[in-house]
Parts: sequence; structure tokens; C-alpha cells
Amino acid sequence: MEDAAKTIEKESDYKWIIPRSGDMRVPVVMYISEKLLNKAVSDNATSQMENVSRLRGIAKYSLAMPDVHWGYGAPIGGVGAFDPESGGIISPGFVGYDICCGVRLLRSDMLASDIASNLEPLINSLFENIPSGVGSTGLLKLKKKEIEKVVMEGAGWAVKNGFGSEADIENTEERGRLREADPDSLSKRAYERGAAQLGTLGSGNHFLEIQKVTDIYDEDAARTFGIYAGQVTVMLHSGSRGLGYQTCSDYLDRFGKTSVKYGIRLPDRQLACAPIDSPEGRRYFRAMCAAANYAFANRQVISHLVRETFEAVLKTPPEEIKMSTVYDVAHNICKHETHNVDGIMKKLYVHRKGATRAFPAGHPDLPGRYQASGQPVIIPGTMGTASYILTGTEKAMEETWGSTCHGAGRAMSRQQAIRESRDRSIASELGGKGILVRGVSKKGLAEEMPEAYKDVDEVIKTVEGAGISQKVARMVPLAVMKG
Repeated sequence: MEDAAKTIEKESDYKWIIPRSGDMRVPVVMYISEKLLNKAVSDNATSQMENVSRLRGIAKYSLAMPDVHWGYGAPIGGVGAFDPESGGIISPGFVGYDICCGVRLLRSDMLASDIASNLEPLINSLFENIPSGVGSTGLLKLKKKEIEKVVMEGAGWAVKNGFGSEADIENTEERGRLREADPDSLSKRAYERGAAQLGTLGSGNHFLEIQKVTDIYDEDAARTFGIYAGQVTVMLHSGSRGLGYQTCSDYLDRFGKTSVKYGIRLPDRQLACAPIDSPEGRRYFRAMCAAANYAFANRQVISHLVRETFEAVLKTPPEEIKMSTVYDVAHNICKHETHNVDGIMKKLYVHRKGATRAFPAGHPDLPGRYQASGQPVIIPGTMGTASYILTGTEKAMEETWGSTCHGAGRAMSRQQAIRESRDRSIASELGGKGILVRGVSKKGLAEEMPEAYKDVDEVIKTVEGAGISQKVARMVPLAVMKG
């Protein structure tokens, strides 16, 4: 394969193209700055984007966001839409292992100064009340029949069982439920792994963060979102836990043979796939939807635990704290959406792996309160840097299937981060900056040290410069818990 670095063409400061060549079906389009591009080339993410462009039925282009980096099969930060009428495929590796990993932002009626004296007991209590770490289990121990309800009803199951309110569901992508879910498409092992993990954070880059709003860039949108300077927000990042991981693993194991069965030539066996309209493809899609619903329910339960913890520690009634969901977005998912393809409205299966949906104002899939502002887009930084709230734009709808970045994106592998942080205390370093940190292990904190990630400010500058998102507000961490 020709070296991608030699074939990249600059269209603008924030948009770069790898032209179609050889067996590529479509070009690669990267929304990225020159500074971030060098890293994408060096870690072979560009080669993975080219591999995605070779997949059957891909529409128009293989897309990459500025936080793109190497992943399993497809890059994290990659987006691709597939047309079932053209033999389009669905690939578990292009959805990711942590199905529906996503971020929820909670806003409050409190100022950072209101909780300053209680910040340490707050983060300690959150760490105690919300299990985190590899294999962590929660207070809920569900039988298979009840988990079947969870994977069918999503966040609605949690609300129905006393974890939150209808307002949370209204402000969750897809109202926290993908209706195509089929509980029979999940394996016995997936159910076993999901039995005790609802309401748990998990490990790796999953986190829960108490934040302070520092800057407002769009007054009207911020007012709509209920966001203002000095305010306390809580951001949480988690997914479908062992149930989702097992589901991806199950179907990857099967799809190697499935690809051969349908004569699909794979550019990388990690991109094993099936035609969307095949029995195998439809079954995986239903299983993915079921795992996604588990993730939506998981974040809903965690949100409830956050509220309960704030109320208990602050000894303040909920009507005074007023902690409500701004929005909940998914990152690793495949969605059946309608998009304009060269002037024709088509139903496509849009894979977003480490990428966020970013629909514009007026889109029918947005709740009424966000019709004028556009969809809230929640972009976490690292545990030592800022995070952002953005909105979706019409340009994103026109150019990226309504998609944008999902975070800062890794700049180091986990092993490299551990090597680089040897003989350092990441918790102490962050504490010196006024950020309280609680983690299950020193190794986990080392893997997630701020330097292990790209510059989130550069990522945000890129998506805004490219016109696919617009800044609304900036938050900084006060206290963080990591798995």
C-alpha cells in the first residue's frame, strides 16, 4: 500500500483528503489540523481509514474526526455510512467493543463556591457509592428475565424502577432506547456478565467528574441548556460494560466465516462483517441495539446515584440542587438514519466509533427544547484539562452524516503512558493543580494521565474551524474518579 502520508491533500486548514486509489471504493476525508494529522499518520490511523474505504457499500467517503487514533480494525474517531441498497455491510469492529460507550452531562443550580468545603467528601462518597474498575459490580443483581427487560427498554427501565425521571429520557439520544433491540440475539455469557454491572462505571477511560463552568461562548444555547458561568456540572463516561464487550466478541468470532460466506474481501480481518440485509447482519444489529440499551440504562442508574450522593453529602433537598440531564450521547454505535446522498434521501447505517452524533437545529430527532439550538454535543478532555459543550450544525449534517469528535483522543498507548509516568504520582500532580482524584489503582491513573491524550483545545478548535460543531461552554475539573 502506498504511504498515506505521501497522498494526503490539503483542502483547508481543517480538512484533508486521501484520494481514492487502488481498491479504495471512496476517498478518505479527515477533519483535522496539521498538528493533529502528524499523529494520525504516525500511529497508522490513516491506513485504517483507507481500509474502511474498501468496505462494501460505503457511501461517499471514509471519515475521520480530529481525535482519531488507531483502534481495533477501524480507527477510534472514524465514521462511515453504509447503503443497504448497494450491499452495505455492518461491522462489529467498526462499532467497537464497548457498545454505546457515551457521555452524560448533568447540570445543577449550585455554584462551585457552594460545594468547595464539601468537595472531598463528595468525591469520596461518589467513589464509594458508584463501583468502578475492571469487573466491578453494583448493588443491582438482576436475573436474566429482568436483564431482558433492561436491554429492551433501556433508560426507560431505570426510570420505571425509580432511577431518575422522564426528563432524563427526554434529554437522552434516542430517548435512551433503540427499538430494534432483540434480547434473544445476546449470548448466555453476555447475560452472565451483565447480571451485576448495571450502575457501575467500569475501567480504562471511563470516569465521573465534578466540574465548574468557566466560559460561555454562545449565550442563547447556554441558556437553553441551563448552563452558566461558575456553575457545578457533573460529567460521566461509561458504557455497556461486560455485556457489550461480550456481544462484540461473540459476533466478531462469527463474522470471519460470515464474510467468507458472502464473498466479502476484508482489508483487515478485524473488520469482519456481514451484509446489513443478511440474517447475520440483522441479528448483530439487534444485538448491538440491545447492548446499547443496557448502556443507556447504566448511565441512567449512575445519574441517580450521583444525585443521591450530592443530596446526602450536602444535606440539601433535590429541589434546591436541581441536578438535571443536559444530554446523553453515544460514541460507539451504528444507527439507522436518513441522510442526503448526492441529492437523494437514503436510509443508511452510520457507524460512529469514537465519534458523536451532532444534529443541527430543526432536526426532527431532537427534543423540542433543542429544536432552536441544535443538539448538545458533550466533549470530555482529560482529568487534568477542560471539557466542552458544543452544538451540532447544518454543515455536519451535509458533510459528516451529522457527526463530530468525541473527546481528546489518545496520543499514547496505555503501556507507553505507564512507562512515561514511572516514578510519578499522577494523583499528587493533579492535586497540586487543585484537582482531587480518586482511582482504583495507580496503574489506572497512569494509563489515563493527561499527557496520554491529545490537546482537547486543538480538537475543539478544529471541529469549530471545520464548521461541524459550535462551542457553547467550557468546564474544568474540580474532582475526578477513575476506574
